[in-house]
Formats: sequence, C-alpha cells, structure tokens
Amino acid sequence: MVSASGSGRARAGAVAVGRWVRSAPGTYLWLAALAVTTIIIRRLPDDEARQWLGHRSTNLHHLAEDPIRVLIGSAFWTDGGSWFAYAVLFTLFHANAERWLGTLRWLAVAVLAHVGATYLSEGVLLWAIRHDDAPERAMYTLDVGVSYALAGVAAVLAYRLVTPWRWLYVLGVLAVVLPPVFVDRTFTDVGHASAAALGFACYPLTRGRGGAWDPGALVRRFRHRASAG
Repeated sequence: MVSASGSGRARAGAVAVGRWVRSAPGTYLWLAALAVTTIIIRRLPDDEARQWLGHRSTNLHHLAEDPIRVLIGSAFWTDGGSWFAYAVLFTLFHANAERWLGTLRWLAVAVLAHVGATYLSEGVLLWAIRHDDAPERAMYTLDVGVSYALAGVAAVLAYRLVTPWRWLYVLGVLAVVLPPVFVDRTFTDVGHASAAALGFACYPLTRGRGGAWDPGALVRRFRHRASAG
C-alpha cells in the first residue's frame, strides 16, 4: 500500500516533470516525433529501412534535386541510435537552451546548425569527390539525423555560463567535436565541428536573455548545507 506521503511526492514529481516539458514545447514535440519515426524504422526489414532513410538523406544527390524536402525530413529520423539516449541529450541541451533562449531563438540556432553544417560537410565531400579522394558513389551516402542541430545547440549553451565555467565548457565541446576531424576525417565529423562553430557564432541571439548561470554558486550552496548539517 502506498503511503500518503509517497503518493504526494509522486504527484509533486509528476507536476514538476509536466511543468518542465511545457517550458520547452519545441524540444519535446520534436522528441515525440522522433519516437514515432524510431518505432516505424525498427518495424521495417533492414533493407527497407535503409531505403526509407536513404530517400530522406541529405546527400549530395538529394540536396541538388530536392533540398528543402530532405533538409526537413532528415531532422525527424535517426540512423539506428537509441531514442532514450536522444531523450537524455535533448533534455540536457535542447530543453535548457529553449527554456533560456525562448522557442523561436532556440529553433533558429537548431535550424542554422542543421542546415549550415549539412551544406558545409557535403561541400567538403563534393570537393573530395572532385579531387578523387572519395568515390562517386559517395554522392548517395546516407546522412540523416539530429546530431548537427544538437551540436550547435550544445555549443550556444556556453553563453549561459559565467567565466571561467564558460571556457571550460567550450573546451569540453571542442574536445568532443575536433579530434574526430583529424582522426577519422569523415564528412559527418566535419559536420559536427561545423555545427558547433555555428552554435558559437549565435552569440547575438543570446543577448538580453538574462544573466549567466554560475555553477559555482550551486556548489557553494551544497557545501554550506553540508557544513550546517
């Protein structure tokens, strides 16, 4: 039997979760759409799933033929990633950015990172094809997903922090996106680095969005409570 206090805590938790979700509607509508498309793709045989994703890929062929369709469509499909992992990442980065910037500014950062990084990375791939560093069939490479937008939004959150925490956060983002560019050297690695650079360039969109957050204050508050106890 559930105690009254336990039931009260559960209700309070549910209310808090609901309030959080409502404060970032764009993030969680996007995540809900990803849940639906993830279920669809997992119910298809592997060959059909790859063909389905390929039709929505932002590869060079589709960007030349029907760019708007694939740029929008590719942002609502994942290439085999865990939906729960995306739920965690969306909550950490997208939701916090949307709550801070507001839905329109957050969406502007996400779209700029998604579209800009797609064209930059595919431009590098086109250059490689024309210089015989990549095969012609690379024009049809599968390229779908939400990681470019995620990288851009994660980068812009640097401006949410006070210094020196801001610079530590910037170094953390760079440590994630830069090494693969030099080690693996794939066009998607270029895309992630480009998306982060575009996110950092979105500083003007952060102006007037309130004071920067000081994580040190949270640490100090915790230490004070621990010493008082």
